[in-house]
Amino acid sequence: MSLQTLSEWLRCPNCFLPLSPTGTLRLGCSTGHSFDVNKRGFINLLTGAPKFIGDSAAMLDARDTFLAAGWYEPLQAAVRAVISAEHPRRLLDVGCGTGYYLRAALPPGEDVRALGMDLSPTAVSRTMRSHDRIDGLVADVWSPLPVQDAAVDVILNVFAPRNAAEFHRVLRPGGLLLVVVPRPTHLHELRRAGLAVEMQADKAAHLEASLGAWFALESAQQMEQNAALSAAEVVSLIGMGPSSHHAASAGPESTPASVQDVTIAFDVFGFRRRATELC
Repeated sequence: MSLQTLSEWLRCPNCFLPLSPTGTLRLGCSTGHSFDVNKRGFINLLTGAPKFIGDSAAMLDARDTFLAAGWYEPLQAAVRAVISAEHPRRLLDVGCGTGYYLRAALPPGEDVRALGMDLSPTAVSRTMRSHDRIDGLVADVWSPLPVQDAAVDVILNVFAPRNAAEFHRVLRPGGLLLVVVPRPTHLHELRRAGLAVEMQADKAAHLEASLGAWFALESAQQMEQNAALSAAEVVSLIGMGPSSHHAASAGPESTPASVQDVTIAFDVFGFRRRATELC
């Protein structure tokens, strides 16, 4: 990461003009707005208190532990395959978490770069540390993104919220939005045991409807497997997402050791940027 490579992604969150290096660990715009760059190399461009809270260090630790066991490697490989076919030079991961998918999907080449964006500064820091060609941004997906127009070839969005209009703006013409959402059967054994939160039943249909004005669905891949997890792996799986706040309310008969086989299921969608939004 350098101030120059970081600034090339960004626009001022206040006036939307491009940012550029203005001093040691500072970026600024031509109207005088100025922003500190963290010593770890990322920038926080939140403009107000967000409605939601980013992932905690404990949640990210649990995610690292679970992902290291390899259960999501087929999904990681699927994401890499789709992105590789695009031959992108600029990738944006919205909701980057620990960087597990982004670092695997980043093609080789010194001129290829990625921007890991998350609401959690801890997540952004971890993602940056995972690869030397990833820049870092703390921002809120529900606000205008502090990313320049048409600055991105591919947006990666794995289990994260989406802002269709802003995704359309920051993607280049013809760019790809790759979205991963859980299928209805995902973790249903944990939900039945009261160890995981309920999920929207029609996630895939809602996704296509919410993006349809800005993006055309181009590809869809369904992935499902049965995982024989240890009790420790179930603990990590619960702890790495929103279910970590729910598990404490489960009854005493529902413990990680009470669930052995867990369904892991995803939908992987490729959406192509429309030339203009539909009316």
